[in-house]
Amino acid sequence: METSTDVLIVGGGIAGLATAYELQRRGVGFRLVERADRAGGVILTEQVDGFTFDAGPDALLIQKPAAITLCKELGLGDRLFPTSLPRAAFILRGRTLHPLPESSLLGIPRNVTALAATRLFSLPGKVRMAAELFVPRRRNGSDESIASFIGRRFGSETVTYLAEPLLAGIHAGDVDRLSMRALFPRFLEAERKYGSVLRAFRQIRQPKSSNGAFMSLPGGLQEIVDALVRVLPAGSLSLRLGVRSIARRRAYEVTLESGETLSAAAVVVCTPAFVAADLLQGLDGDLASLCARVPYASSATATFGYRREDVAHPLRGSGFVIPRVEKTTIMAGSWVSSKWRSRAPEGHVLLRTFIGGARDPAAVLRSDDDLIASSKAELERLHGITGQPLFARLHRWERANAQHNVGHLDIVAAIDERLARLPGLYVTGSGFRGVGVPDCVADARKTAGQLADWLTATRGTR
Repeated sequence: METSTDVLIVGGGIAGLATAYELQRRGVGFRLVERADRAGGVILTEQVDGFTFDAGPDALLIQKPAAITLCKELGLGDRLFPTSLPRAAFILRGRTLHPLPESSLLGIPRNVTALAATRLFSLPGKVRMAAELFVPRRRNGSDESIASFIGRRFGSETVTYLAEPLLAGIHAGDVDRLSMRALFPRFLEAERKYGSVLRAFRQIRQPKSSNGAFMSLPGGLQEIVDALVRVLPAGSLSLRLGVRSIARRRAYEVTLESGETLSAAAVVVCTPAFVAADLLQGLDGDLASLCARVPYASSATATFGYRREDVAHPLRGSGFVIPRVEKTTIMAGSWVSSKWRSRAPEGHVLLRTFIGGARDPAAVLRSDDDLIASSKAELERLHGITGQPLFARLHRWERANAQHNVGHLDIVAAIDERLARLPGLYVTGSGFRGVGVPDCVADARKTAGQLADWLTATRGTR
């Protein structure tokens, strides 16, 4: 049986849902198919005995407003709330959790006072960081890794105890491979314009807003997914239905795993890049090969509920990251009930650990019980926990973390060049032009707008 639609959207994660939402706003018909039994992809919130926790991403970056704007359009604006005070984040060095320097941007102190006060870095390390003011700017405009850039400008100690656990850690990536140009262009622009990152950061005025850097929702980020699904036209979203192949004749002919053939004027592939590579192989081998070049890392999260009286640590802040030189079995931890209000019942705390990533790719091969036990042991050691958790949940995210390594933007440019030869075919999602939820929302809506304009122009020439 063959049916037709204006647009077929493949993949029901946040990128696919945002694409569908924007097409609906523009009056474009679509059908969205998702292989899993739920929409949302890595966005997943659970409730257990009064605890509420996100198993995947848990925050929306205010500086990138696309997701905040979407929440407001969906009627969720009044439900958004910021991280709780104090908003301190910590880095483990030795057996001590050190707060990030005050008055810092992504951990880089903005003034000498903040640098001198921190105990995270040694005196030689601090001197080397301060000397960044006198490091000549790089004339070569080629891409470089986070380790290369931070090491060149701030020294190796800053790479070890800041860039690796924090800048690379938030992407579950390898500090020696992740691209500065793709992930932290702000640093490159600071060097280019001011000749020094510290000099540039001194020019930045701290915002007067008291909301901090992140926001969330009472029911977790799942609220966004649920709101998007509710506003989509009835019957436009099909779960437990994957795509077998994509071909192109007069229109795009898409064979679904159900055996149904769908004819579409346009197709938007919103899957991980490696899935897109498989789907596009029969359509354009070169495009498929480019998509396959985007690597992914696997990770897991372990979430625990405890009685407050069983946890000695004050938990005053949002959590901590751990440099790989510390050789622990986790790469970070989040004090969820301190970071967000109303995430744990009164007298209880909620803690989450992050495991694996590019640092420890073999972690996901271990059993659930092993990962939970090792996370529990690390939390006990760092936080003086004496009681047993009231519950523990493990969530695996296999090949879920797109790695925007050095040269990633060149790959994306080549993908876009191939797509230009296939009118009506689009790709969006974390493997391409942005990693976090705000970036995925922004690129999905931009892609949907381009598609709608193309459809209008195409039909206007008939």
